[in-house]
Amino acid sequence: MSEQAKVQCPDCDAPDGVGRRDFLMTVGGSAVTLAGLELVPKTLAAQGTAPAQPAPRAARPAEALIRELFSGLTEVQRGQVVLPWNHGAGGNAIPTRLRMYNASLNANNIGAVYTPVQRDLNERILRAICSDEEGHRRITRNGTFDGSGNFQRCGAHIFGDPTGANQFAWVFSGHHLTVRCDGNSQADTAFGGPMYYGHSPDGYSQRNVFNFQTRSVMSVWEALNANQRRQATMTASPGEQAPSVRHRREGFPGIAMRDLTADQRRLVETVMRDLISPYRREDGDEVMELIRRNGGLERIHLGFFKPAGSENWTFWRLEGPGFVWNYRVLEHVHCFVNIALQPRA
Repeated sequence: MSEQAKVQCPDCDAPDGVGRRDFLMTVGGSAVTLAGLELVPKTLAAQGTAPAQPAPRAARPAEALIRELFSGLTEVQRGQVVLPWNHGAGGNAIPTRLRMYNASLNANNIGAVYTPVQRDLNERILRAICSDEEGHRRITRNGTFDGSGNFQRCGAHIFGDPTGANQFAWVFSGHHLTVRCDGNSQADTAFGGPMYYGHSPDGYSQRNVFNFQTRSVMSVWEALNANQRRQATMTASPGEQAPSVRHRREGFPGIAMRDLTADQRRLVETVMRDLISPYRREDGDEVMELIRRNGGLERIHLGFFKPAGSENWTFWRLEGPGFVWNYRVLEHVHCFVNIALQPRA
């Protein structure tokens, strides 16, 4: 299909958080392995045949980097980028740390608040919650941060106190992006809170860094027979507001994985791997563990929606107990993720 023209999107244009009620997640917390040592140049240097190479900086867990960042903040900086753990909570209000944003929270951009050393720490934290350089490329949208333009125009805020055993969360936000790390401050959840990602090219465009996820899901649709396609088709748009991404116990739209053949189930498993591939391994492992504890992959449903007269799907959705991966393909990609252990009735 042709590239979509730029559209006005109230969610994307809004500077404030796009709240998504009932998003409750946390993150697994250990190290990410980065590039290995360049052994040959170091060996040559030891033989005196090549100049010495600086030793690569060892990878550190994101949580350790957050503590280092916090310890170096001045009082003025803390007033700009540090908020209480439950800031904004009360009544039915979702805490500030769990909301979705299309820009830096409170307009306190990284470039305006942090020193160069602190900016580097924030960038290392972001890299540490990505799987590898390819994951980082996708999360940063080829380094453009989509409409934010660059890293320094995004925001990085700390909720709570990361020292000792206190609850904390580091929240990174920019255009079409809200990701977080909280060192498992909230148990039985994934990704440290509600995750939101997107990219301005439409989801069918190869210019969209998440196009591989769309292609992966489309491979499942192509493998379905006529009856299965009827089951998989959603009769109404799932939407993007709070009710559409809230956990429910039954009535999941689409076709259940248990109703697929073994080959089709393997395709859905590939979709799952593709969805979590940009993020560090321990986060992906936690997602799969929560799915297992909620009843297993066979309870996950996959659904597709397109309005009457449209040639292309505008939404696809994976949903099951304690699991929602709500992906809008058109006019451009918006994806909201909500994964947590389903409470017992």
